[in-house]
Amino acid sequence: MELATGAVQTEDTVGLLKSAMPFQVVSSEMLEAIAWAARRVSYKAGEVIYQRGDRADDLFVVIRGRVEHVLGPGAGATNLLRILGPGEVFGWAALLKSQPYRLAKSTAVEDTECLAINGNALLRILESDPETGDVVMSRFATMITRDFTVPEWVAQLKPVGRRAAPQQLTGLALTMFRLAQWLKSPRPYLMAIGFALFLGFWYLAVEVWKLPRFEQMPGLTAVVKEWLSPDPVYGLSIYTPEYYQHIWVSCRRVGIAFFLATALGVPLGLFLGWSLKFKEYVFPVFEMLRPIPILAWVPLAILMFKGLETPVIFLTFLASFYATALNTMLGVQSIDESYFRAAYCLGASRWQAFRHIIIPGALPFIFTGLQISVGVAWFSLVAAEMVSGQFGLGYVINNSYTTVRYPTIIIGMVTLGAVGYVTSALVRIVGDHLMQWRVRELALGGQS
Repeated sequence: MELATGAVQTEDTVGLLKSAMPFQVVSSEMLEAIAWAARRVSYKAGEVIYQRGDRADDLFVVIRGRVEHVLGPGAGATNLLRILGPGEVFGWAALLKSQPYRLAKSTAVEDTECLAINGNALLRILESDPETGDVVMSRFATMITRDFTVPEWVAQLKPVGRRAAPQQLTGLALTMFRLAQWLKSPRPYLMAIGFALFLGFWYLAVEVWKLPRFEQMPGLTAVVKEWLSPDPVYGLSIYTPEYYQHIWVSCRRVGIAFFLATALGVPLGLFLGWSLKFKEYVFPVFEMLRPIPILAWVPLAILMFKGLETPVIFLTFLASFYATALNTMLGVQSIDESYFRAAYCLGASRWQAFRHIIIPGALPFIFTGLQISVGVAWFSLVAAEMVSGQFGLGYVINNSYTTVRYPTIIIGMVTLGAVGYVTSALVRIVGDHLMQWRVRELALGGQS
């Protein structure tokens, strides 16, 4: 047997691991760590890789060649013999909780090369992301019981350790733990570099180089001084109550419009995707109205609704409603028809199929649509406030332009972007919380 020296970290190795069923959900960073901990092992045709009763330290992934894997009677498997090819995993006894010895005899059928991974080293790597580690170990358990037909009472795997389990933390401690994990990742520093490049270009283009088309724009220095000034020249900064009043009014309008768009758009989308007859009546009208720009609705909104507040909310609602309903309908249409056939064969009613198949199956699309919807709501809000609003961030931007207060335009735009990002993030967090069942689905590799 020829053993490769040193750690193995190549694109081929990472690609091989990614194709192996237990590791398909693992991030690229973790796959690289596993590749570094692995080593390549070569065997001649007919050479025994390990015997039953040998100590189980490593698990193996076949790179090339074929391996004969024969389980002993004590394993309790239905099928004792398996021939393994490239990308398949064996030697999983290295991960069993109460069985440190081999349950099978493995022999190279032909010249074979494998990737050997120490079981304890793999567990230490999985500890860096316990949630992903749980998914990987669940996939190993599924592979052992399904592919190797070993009973569940044998396929008891070692637990993935928790260095500081977040589910045991609450309140401020949980928030600080997540913040610490975020700061340890490269994300905040890459984000800081991106902002630095953007702000640096703005400063150089406007204040240093004074490029054409940029020389009339407010510079970075002027905007920051105005925004942070206790006595702003143009009357709007973080120290003025009017600034927060505009933010509150805009957030309230978007909140009302987004709630109405969700309450009406999600049921409409579900029924459009569920009932073909309902879709034939409603969808042509829906598709005819959807491309009409928000500004084209302004005269009708003013005629239909009294006052200044209701037309703004209506205009904000429209685009958000279309995005929510359309994504929900696409979510229903993406569900595999075999689920419905299976449910009806088992005696399910149409209402039960709607409740237990359509709604959960469409949820990923619904929350994607809601993230788009809240962003579109902010777009529509700015247009509505520019036309008929007296308060709000859109009004600030438009009024600042007409009164030649250019730094205030940038203050309104940046504030709008920050508040819009926060609202979209909140929708994403709620969606991730409500769809934790998808992690269990991934753990089974799409197998029911």
